[in-house]
Amino acid sequence: MANLREAELHYPLADALPALGDSIEVAPGVRWVRMQLPFELDHINLWLLRDCMDGIEGWSVVDCGITNPATIAAWEEVFATQLGGLPVLRVLVTHMHPDHIGLAHWLTERWSTPARECRLWISTADYTSARVASSSTSAFGGENAARHFMRHGLTDPGAIAKVRARSNYYAAMVPNIPDRYRRLMDGNRILIGANEWHCHVGYGHAPEHMSLHCSDIDAASKAPAAPPPRGGALGLEAARRPSGVLISGDMVLPRISTNVMVIDLEPEADPLKLYLDSIERLRALPTDTLVLPSHGKPFTGLHQRIAQLRDHHVERYAEVMSACSERPQCAADIVPLLFKRKLDLHQLTFAMGEAIAHLHGLWHAGQLKRELGTDGVFRFAPV
Repeated sequence: MANLREAELHYPLADALPALGDSIEVAPGVRWVRMQLPFELDHINLWLLRDCMDGIEGWSVVDCGITNPATIAAWEEVFATQLGGLPVLRVLVTHMHPDHIGLAHWLTERWSTPARECRLWISTADYTSARVASSSTSAFGGENAARHFMRHGLTDPGAIAKVRARSNYYAAMVPNIPDRYRRLMDGNRILIGANEWHCHVGYGHAPEHMSLHCSDIDAASKAPAAPPPRGGALGLEAARRPSGVLISGDMVLPRISTNVMVIDLEPEADPLKLYLDSIERLRALPTDTLVLPSHGKPFTGLHQRIAQLRDHHVERYAEVMSACSERPQCAADIVPLLFKRKLDLHQLTFAMGEAIAHLHGLWHAGQLKRELGTDGVFRFAPV
């Protein structure tokens, strides 16, 4: 979803973007790094937080990028030029999707020493899911995924063959997961440098997504000074002194809607309700919080964006209900209603998952009934 109400949001950095291997300071002690992705959504935002652990000055990294030579090379450039000669002390991962956890194994190994281990911090549900998916030959692809999409009306032989062939889809981007981790839980308060960050759990997009909020980011100015890294600073007082900072991961994105899908591992799930309930809880944070999303640019206007996302899905629910009232619909029927552009296979699998999620939301709410046809396809009609 492109955000048609984008004027309600404010981008304090305007069009500034960190170059590959460089960083931009977005708040005291918080630097923005941007890595490339080989998809239509062609980037991920990663974050460096000034830190001190066990008396050692350094940095925490939030999210990792996928495993490939280009991302590793970009990280090495960051290490050489952006850390002021200080080490990475820990790696925090918001959730288990490949662009977020892909290089966690490499980063933790790269910065561990005989005297001190650089630890992965992540929720238990996402750590376990990542380990299973990384070692599986069918995660996010393969025969089970193909049967799941066929059950919801995807019948194109070429598309089904490609889904079956993607048996190493996750493992190709996440070949390994660290053997040990530190558990993140909702409500945890983590001292990172001079700042306390509060964990906010989110459901629907990932098993147990963790966003991080700091209500007093100016406390970073009290931390011991680090050698200045290369890279620009905001130079905008309003952006330097927000009402806190939220590293939102994928839960709140400024221009597109977060992908919320039903996958073959949990075929009766209702993830869209979980997602909408999760972002609604973020209304407890100030609306002028500086939001640091995983995709797109840092922005303020958190409450406006939450309302936009909710309105978007309410509208989609209405469209789906209207279509099902005309005749029973399967998810493949709904995809063109929700996504009006041409989709490649990568996009189509996400679109199918989202279409199922919208149908399931209405089904679990008691507005639609689900019936399995003689052709083996689930279709939905009003109760």
